[in-house]
Amino acid sequence: MKMSAKGIEFLKKLEGRVIVNGKHVIYDDATGRPVAENTPLPAGATIGYGHLIKRGENFRNGLNEPQATQLLHQDLTATYDTIVKQIDYDVLVLMQQHEYDALVTLVFNIGPGSAAPSNAHRGLYQSTIRKYLNNPKYNSITYPTLESAWKAFRNRGVLDARRDAEWRLYHNADYSGIRP
Repeated sequence: MKMSAKGIEFLKKLEGRVIVNGKHVIYDDATGRPVAENTPLPAGATIGYGHLIKRGENFRNGLNEPQATQLLHQDLTATYDTIVKQIDYDVLVLMQQHEYDALVTLVFNIGPGSAAPSNAHRGLYQSTIRKYLNNPKYNSITYPTLESAWKAFRNRGVLDARRDAEWRLYHNADYSGIRP
């Protein structure tokens, strides 16, 4: 399963972008501000729709819109792989497109996580979301519903609007995005 075209547009809206002179430019993910030329890249240097720049990548000339969209599709491959590995096949085949689009959007943001107890970024692997999706009878005292588990990934309130938009998409097929 892949994200729908509506899902891609939804994700693009949530991820945002920084455009200067008609091109996607490198920006600091923490501040959303463009990174000045000839300055070292900060941790979290990003381009396009949420692409964290890796060592050896050079995007100093920026990206046009088709390039930024292509990079997003490339980045989504790892998210699709994470979902296939961590969400049971029986669950995925019954998932409606809007639910899958919302899940991809969430996992793209929170990451795959791992089983390592020392992993500070636990992502999908250690999430209660994964437990609820794979076992609808799962019961958590901390997060008594799938919705409460989903909305727990708020990053000290920074991601409230994003989690609310994702949940509306998952639960109601609402692709409208973040509400003012």
